[in-house]
Amino acid sequence: MIFDVRWPDGSRQSFYSPSLIVEEHFRAGGSYPVADFVDTSRTCMRIADQRVRQKYGVGCAQSVVTMAGIERSAARFAGDEHVTLEAFRR
Repeated sequence: MIFDVRWPDGSRQSFYSPSLIVEEHFRAGGSYPVADFVDTSRTCMRIADQRVRQKYGVGCAQSVVTMAGIERSAARFAGDEHVTLEAFRR
């Protein structure tokens, strides 16, 4: 699952989730305070890692990479600025 976001400065970025969990926590077109987006993304990546671990017996390194990318990008903005989740792609 790929999810595309638009940051407060208008820049766009795509992230990978090893699970469809992001669709349960975000909606396409939704706008979220950056701090909430980061916290919810962290929850999603933790659940995705657990799902991969249950299925394959090992955690998912990609969920860690995704979360690091989100945190790195989000650090440029104030927590109350808004990020938009533009689309999900399978």
